[in-house]
Amino acid sequence: MTDKTIMLVCSAGMSTSLLVTKMEKAAEARGLDADIFAVSAAEADQNLSSKNVDVLLLGPQVRFMKSQFEKKLADKNMQDYGMMNGENVLNQALALIK
Repeated sequence: MTDKTIMLVCSAGMSTSLLVTKMEKAAEARGLDADIFAVSAAEADQNLSSKNVDVLLLGPQVRFMKSQFEKKLADKNMQDYGMMNGENVLNQALALIK
């Protein structure tokens, strides 16, 4: 069973794949069992309805959608992707879960 489910949303679902890989490595190094995945903005609603997502993070290219997702999800937050720092983004996601 996965402890945390973290969904990253970007325009096409591919630009965040490197960040997902880095976040997975950071989670593994901590012994954290996490389901971390990226989807396109078009696939986000489907994944929200089919998965129990603990945290949704928006990529910079879809930040304009923040208010739409805030209406759908309580207490979710968009964080920095620019530096592709998997460790930091994982920390932010875990802080949002707590």
